[in-house]
Formats: sequence, C-alpha cells, structure tokens
Amino acid sequence: MIYFDNRQDLIEIDEEIENIVEKSIEAALKEIEFTDDYEVSVSFVGDDEIHELNRDYRGVDRTTDVLSFPMDDEFTNMLGDIVININKVIEQAKEYGHSEKREISYLTVHSSLHLMGFDHEEEEDKKEMRAVEDRVMEKLEISR
Repeated sequence: MIYFDNRQDLIEIDEEIENIVEKSIEAALKEIEFTDDYEVSVSFVGDDEIHELNRDYRGVDRTTDVLSFPMDDEFTNMLGDIVININKVIEQAKEYGHSEKREISYLTVHSSLHLMGFDHEEEEDKKEMRAVEDRVMEKLEISR
C-alpha cells in the first residue's frame, strides 16, 4: 500500500505519476527479493520544505532531490517515508535530458533502496546500489 501526499503545486500528481511511483517501488523491492506486504508514504514537496527536512533530520543545511526515512518497527509493515522534491525533479530532468516521469521513477527506486538499508556513503556500497538501480530501471524500461 502506498500513501500519497502532494504538498507542492509545480506539477500535477495524477494517476499516471502515482502508477509510476508504485511500479518503481514494486520493481525495486522485487529486485532485492523483498516479498512481504508493505506500506510506504510518498510525499511530493518543494525546495523549502525538503531543505528544512534535510537540515532538521540529517544536519545538512541545503536542498536535495529526495529523502528517505526508513521505519524500523518490527510490529508494522510500514517501510518508511519517501519525500521527493519536485523542484529538483524538474531541474534534473532538464539537466540529464530525460522526462520528469523518468526522474520521479529513478528517485523513487533510489529512495526505496534506502528504505531497505542500501546506502552510498562508501564507494563499494555506492557501486552496489547503483548496479541495483540500473537493473531496476532497465526492467522498468526506463533507461537513461
């Protein structure tokens, strides 16, 4: 189950975008062989809100494209929260020459993997996470 919360007005979060997010989460979890029922909260926000969240929860005083907040609770099937910055979606889609929908999909895959414990702080971990992301995006047929 995915819960959507749209707190921005730059782009419309329609059924197509919700379906892309859902398929992206499902594909990421399938790739790492996670088969349990799950719940994920996905919020779409702007620069100011994600900057504040990044500062308050990570101690990083700047905006970012996506944040993940894993839920570490053995009594629930809630994996956690994904917060996507639509300003960065628009900016990065232009910068990389692909669609905003592709950028939303990639950020969702990336963040889903964070919810499952992946990170990219160390170079070896970064390589592993990028390889999984690439496989998932390829399976979604949303390549760079």
